[in-house]
Amino acid sequence: MKEHLEELLAQSLMHLQREGVLPQGSELEPQLERTRSPEYGEFASNLAMTHAKTAGMPPRDLAQAIIDRMPKSRQVDHMEVAGPGFINIFLHRCALTGVIKDVLRQGEDYGRLLRGARNRITVEYVSANPTGPLHVGHGRGAAYGASLAGILDAAGYKVQREYYVNDNGRQMDILAVCVWLRYLELCGESIGFPENGYRGDYIYDIARIVRVDHGDKWRFTRLDVDDGLPPSLTQGGDGETYLDALIRRARKLLGDEGYLVFFNTALDNILDDIKDDLADFGVPFDVWFSERELEESGAVQRAIDRLGENGHLYEKEGATWFRASALGDEKDRVVIRENGRTTYFASDIAYFLDKLQRGFDRAIYVFGADHHGYMARLRAAALGLGEDPDRVEILLLQFAVLFRFGEKVQMSTRSGQFITLRELREEVGKDAARFFYVMRSHEQHLDFDLDLAKSHSNENPVFYIQYANARICSVFRNLDKMDERHNQAIGEVALDLLTEEHEVQLMRNISRFPEIIDTAARNRSPHLVAHYLHSLATDLHSYYNAHQFLVGDENLRNARLNLILATQIVVEKGLALLGVSAPREM
Repeated sequence: MKEHLEELLAQSLMHLQREGVLPQGSELEPQLERTRSPEYGEFASNLAMTHAKTAGMPPRDLAQAIIDRMPKSRQVDHMEVAGPGFINIFLHRCALTGVIKDVLRQGEDYGRLLRGARNRITVEYVSANPTGPLHVGHGRGAAYGASLAGILDAAGYKVQREYYVNDNGRQMDILAVCVWLRYLELCGESIGFPENGYRGDYIYDIARIVRVDHGDKWRFTRLDVDDGLPPSLTQGGDGETYLDALIRRARKLLGDEGYLVFFNTALDNILDDIKDDLADFGVPFDVWFSERELEESGAVQRAIDRLGENGHLYEKEGATWFRASALGDEKDRVVIRENGRTTYFASDIAYFLDKLQRGFDRAIYVFGADHHGYMARLRAAALGLGEDPDRVEILLLQFAVLFRFGEKVQMSTRSGQFITLRELREEVGKDAARFFYVMRSHEQHLDFDLDLAKSHSNENPVFYIQYANARICSVFRNLDKMDERHNQAIGEVALDLLTEEHEVQLMRNISRFPEIIDTAARNRSPHLVAHYLHSLATDLHSYYNAHQFLVGDENLRNARLNLILATQIVVEKGLALLGVSAPREM
């Protein structure tokens, strides 16, 4: 509907340009918004006020000129000039009843747009280091990223969902060493465990797998381990120096074969657990992209070479630096350390370049709020590579905090004291978790009320929406019990009988769904879909409480059944975009 009216406005503006009222060649984007109340029509435009100066006309006069040149449409009843120069558009009833016909004919395709059909977008989300189970902090990124990808797809974009597996680097070395130390403990050896190592019970679980598969093959005594450490570090400690020393000692004692046993066993088990966890959470990925394979393919070095060819590298203190500060970053960045190893940032640059080389028009990254520095960093990298920085889009998620009985739940990831995503899902259910994670803007902190998420009450928004769907299903079950059938054809002919205020409001709200998808996609805001579904459920509940659907009049009965069936289709489609089920009984 909105697209149709925007096209009419665009044609009117073209007429005014041909007549010389508006300058030729100027970009005149139609501006159209929903009104807050039907008394002002369905849509309003402030075009006349924004272009009055250019036209050299009073805004109200220009508004009337735009109206006079608008092509006729059977969907538009009339238009009015209001206030200082608003154009209010009143729709004919057939425009609203026609929406019901569209929904029933298009089914789950209702709301799908074609605007972005030529754009290919890759969306990377979650991408948690495979150093432990996913926790509730990762859940928000998973729910948001999956919902955003689904909404972009519905808005007509060609979307790829991607998880970047950080299976290389120091954090993975720390993980491997922690598993080895727990393995030695299971073998009866007592080695000083680093204070800032990974301490969760899952480390013991992985160590047990190694011991079952290899027995005592990789067992060493405390004296063996301490013999290769500086005397000041042999009693353990909480410094990074101790961790690095343990990593070097583990590599020496285990050799490549033994070290890879612990490294790969830890990686494979944790990554498999992450994949299972996300699948159960309804969060799919098209690609699991390996950082290790990126480096082994030579892509990291090729990206560094391109930076050098473009004149953006220099040597300092034995390291190779990217002159990022000259391209908008806050400081220069090391890409090759003095020991010859490339940095995480060098891998990030190569990964971005790889995305572009795979043919994507835009690369969206969904990061936690603590990654705010990456915005300038990756834009600088794009410029250094000779690419358009606008092809990089970083969306920062604010943190989610759990509350139980009104008290904040305390968590610490490294110490292993955290609530896993799986535990959250088991406590509140997948549907509530998925919905609660996206019912606030990603730019806002989220207070996740566990007690509310578990409640079966109208105060729980996901229950409230699902209950609307279940109520519609109960109407059709009652119809079956009456040995009656829903005749859509009769209902379609009789849609003009839907004149009650609740019916008109429901039709108006259903007609907004394509606009909601469009706005949510452009603003990267799945919470708009969540809010819309709540408002649609409110309209349905009000209608349900005020009117009988299974009335004796066959025409009115089928018209009302058409209306609530269209409502059900939109509710189910909207919930599916958010990864939430639509139960038919509750």
